[in-house]
Amino acid sequence: MTIELSRLDNLALLTINRPHALNALSFAIIQEIGSALDAVAGMADVRALLITGAGDKAFCAGADIKELRNRPLIDQKRGSEFGQGVFAKLDTLPVASIALINGYAFGGGLELALACTFRLASPVARMGLPEIKLGLIPGYGGTQRLPRLVGESRALEMILTGRTLNAAEAAAIGLVNKVVEGDLIAAGKAFAAEFAGYSLRTLEFARRAVQRAEKLPLVEGLRVEADLSTLAYRTADAEEGMAAFEEKRRPEFKDD
Repeated sequence: MTIELSRLDNLALLTINRPHALNALSFAIIQEIGSALDAVAGMADVRALLITGAGDKAFCAGADIKELRNRPLIDQKRGSEFGQGVFAKLDTLPVASIALINGYAFGGGLELALACTFRLASPVARMGLPEIKLGLIPGYGGTQRLPRLVGESRALEMILTGRTLNAAEAAAIGLVNKVVEGDLIAAGKAFAAEFAGYSLRTLEFARRAVQRAEKLPLVEGLRVEADLSTLAYRTADAEEGMAAFEEKRRPEFKDD
């Protein structure tokens, strides 16, 4: 198996273990990622998911070009839709996901990172959507997720030029949340610890509300917020949180 799924205390760690090929994505590997995400969704005691690439050169260098070149046209559409579907599972996971970009993140690799809730990058990370240089365009969600993250103008600049950004440039435009010196997995654990102790249900409600913000007119988005806010208010964790505030103690959330 190229995709390794392991546990780090209350976190799950997904590693693309194909360093000899810069962790490039084949169709089979994308299938493995989908199966791993399904497994994470069923882990009741996991608080967040970390995703990284094996080795010290690449998070994921993108699609396996040899495989892509030999794909029939009808399979290209199916492959694109399948990859989009797998990456979309990150949107519906009950926990937040954190991409740990430890090197190259190009094409489908960056699209995988874009589908995560957060992105942390090593100072040596390099990222971009270079498909235009191959006569292609991004096919795993890059044209849709990137402008939602950095704005239409910057997204068009990246996609139409195929330019590579370094970690500092990516952070400056909001493409990554933080540039981290040292152990990236340790940094991911520390980042997750900032929210992992809160109510899992409430965290999911908050993520769902924000994810809808770019997709709905403001009036409809406000309705979604009101509905999800009401659902959160009804939980036992909300009662515990408000009681703890009044009693000046730390809340003990049970994810109820």
